[in-house]
Amino acid sequence: MLKTLRWTLAQLAQLTIARFRPGIVGVTGSVGKTSTKLAIEAALGRERRVRASRGNLNNDLGLPLAILGDWSDSELKLISRDTPAHTARVRKLFFWCKVIIVSFFRALFGSRSEYPEILVLEYGADRPGDLRYLLGIARPNISVITAVGDIPVHVEFFAGPEEVAREKSRLIEHLPVAGFAILNYDDATVMDLKEKTRAHVMTFGFGKGAEIRITGFENRSEEGPLRRSVSEASRPAGIAFKLEYGGSFVPVRLDKVFGRAQAYAAAAAAAVGFVFGMNLVRISDALRSAYKPAHGRMELIAGIKYTYIIDDSYNSSPYSMHSALDTLKSLPGRRKIAVLGDMLEIGKYAIEAHERAGRLAAKIADILITVGPRAKFIAEEAKANGLRRNKIYSFDTAEEAGRVLQDIMRKGDLVLVKASRAIGLDKVVEEVKAF
Repeated sequence: MLKTLRWTLAQLAQLTIARFRPGIVGVTGSVGKTSTKLAIEAALGRERRVRASRGNLNNDLGLPLAILGDWSDSELKLISRDTPAHTARVRKLFFWCKVIIVSFFRALFGSRSEYPEILVLEYGADRPGDLRYLLGIARPNISVITAVGDIPVHVEFFAGPEEVAREKSRLIEHLPVAGFAILNYDDATVMDLKEKTRAHVMTFGFGKGAEIRITGFENRSEEGPLRRSVSEASRPAGIAFKLEYGGSFVPVRLDKVFGRAQAYAAAAAAAVGFVFGMNLVRISDALRSAYKPAHGRMELIAGIKYTYIIDDSYNSSPYSMHSALDTLKSLPGRRKIAVLGDMLEIGKYAIEAHERAGRLAAKIADILITVGPRAKFIAEEAKANGLRRNKIYSFDTAEEAGRVLQDIMRKGDLVLVKASRAIGLDKVVEEVKAF
């Protein structure tokens, strides 16, 4: 049944692309894919009909779905991890029937003016061969590789980081000569891939050699009341930086998003904007007005007891964990509380990666709460590096952590919540966010 569905969706997606011939922007990498995808959609959306894949539609079923239509949140939830296997079978069956019937008739009779001019698609690679299959469905004209890092997420199913990088490189290997490969200049592993493409290479990053360069980056804070009943207090506000290209630069200011990863996403989006004929000013204006972070990805939320929460509970990797902790360090807060859970799918690198996170957390967090068996290595290493034992709490479940966090939090605290999605730290956020 699943094989038949997989084949049917792939055929319909190929038929849809052949019928409407949209430009395709492909995004891959070990971190930052979703933020980059949304930033590209925001940058191009003012001037073109653009559709970006929703949520985490980046696999053998999700990518065709993104090509075939803009399905509702409730429909996509049916086929997500939020709906356990072997439940809601009738509703799922009706949804797949709807997808197949609607997509078939749209591909045959739909109007080109109603279909997006540009698709922004996320290409996931959990195992070797994943990208080859997805590229058989839809080959991009423009490909973006965000970052790989020295310990990539999903490395568990690969021989090592080098094999992960080779898998990601397929996205630029299959580009046409007239296409564009947009690469993260600051990631040495990504830059090593540039020889694998015949397309024009553009780079983005903080480094001096990047074509689209990020300078003057800061996580902004501002003075203002947290609520009416609270006096003036410094609060996180967003990020600000400049984008430089060809001797010109423009300031970019994004509210309620945090971390260097968001600047990388904006710079990658700027590179795509240049390919489509936009200038820096138009790109900056579009990002400022339209870009919003994905839920659970460095999202600022008001917490109970007049606190702030940085919700980064959707996913985690060594690279993004370090970036999130650096952001926690740079933002104001009377106390910094780090709630950190397991980083999954990193195989033999798990102990090393969690210990590195613990060493960094010891320098930044006033209080550390860990969730999950692997995260205990974070706690142990933080204690070994100077964080007092009475400031460290370790739990097996998110529910336990949430109850203790409620008691610990005090007015003015800044709380970072970060883990792989399966650890369920979104439950912690729900427990302590303000209503």
